[in-house]
Amino acid sequence: MPLIRSKQTEKSINGISTQVVCTEFSNYIFIVLTQYGKIGTLVSVTPDSRSGDISTPMFTTKVLLGKEEALTHVCAKNLATFVSQEAGNRPVLLGLALKDSSIEAIKAMKDVIKSCQVW
Repeated sequence: MPLIRSKQTEKSINGISTQVVCTEFSNYIFIVLTQYGKIGTLVSVTPDSRSGDISTPMFTTKVLLGKEEALTHVCAKNLATFVSQEAGNRPVLLGLALKDSSIEAIKAMKDVIKSCQVW
């Protein structure tokens, strides 16, 4: 049984303490991004195999647990698409609990996720 690889870090983004935990499972990547110390809204981000162009696959986001909000889908796509692509188009399960979901904050969070790369 292979060990599950996991990395975590904490960084201040726009003055808010932000924790990131990235865990690699054989069939998906699990990322928790929290500014509240809890998992929050759980979103699956899945590459759509039906899109013909492999270089730019479409992604489907689905809220599995938590509030269904348009912003959640936008944040999830922005934060998880590159992970899925780098991880061989594996689906990403994303836990989001954000106080600040501004464009600048999301960009900074992407860098924090990159620093916890396990895929």
